[in-house]
Amino acid sequence: MTDSTAAADAPAAPRRLVEAPGFQSRRLYQAYLAVWVRSVDATLTGPQFAVLQIAEANPGLDQSSLAALAALDTSTMADIARRLENRGLLARTPSPADARRKLLHLTDEGREVVETANTRARELDEQLLQPYAPERREEIVRELTRLADHWEQLARSS
Repeated sequence: MTDSTAAADAPAAPRRLVEAPGFQSRRLYQAYLAVWVRSVDATLTGPQFAVLQIAEANPGLDQSSLAALAALDTSTMADIARRLENRGLLARTPSPADARRKLLHLTDEGREVVETANTRARELDEQLLQPYAPERREEIVRELTRLADHWEQLARSS
């Protein structure tokens, strides 16, 4: 039996599955998580990194507004903020206007973590988009953003 015969006889995923955007999205996300852990930070998740970046750019932003910017639901945001606070990366303080609202600030350690992770994440971005010519990469990200916006709208309306 030749290699080409073995390949022809090998089981294959159904075409309808392989052509499904959700299937390909899951593959992308699964691979992304594996590479993130090795290349960026094994102790910091992508959503945690997003929260830290947004908190750095918007010191004192309230937790629910930050959740919206990070595309997180409020319960997930509360859990992430608590974990980051426990690690000493984020400080949550009650709002003077409404003690129920929590205002978020990076700690000094949080700023260091963001700086290091940001450098590594940008290097990872380059690796992820490496199959595309540099002049196409912005277009690819715009299309991914457009698709994400559409899928989020579908999720909200269902």
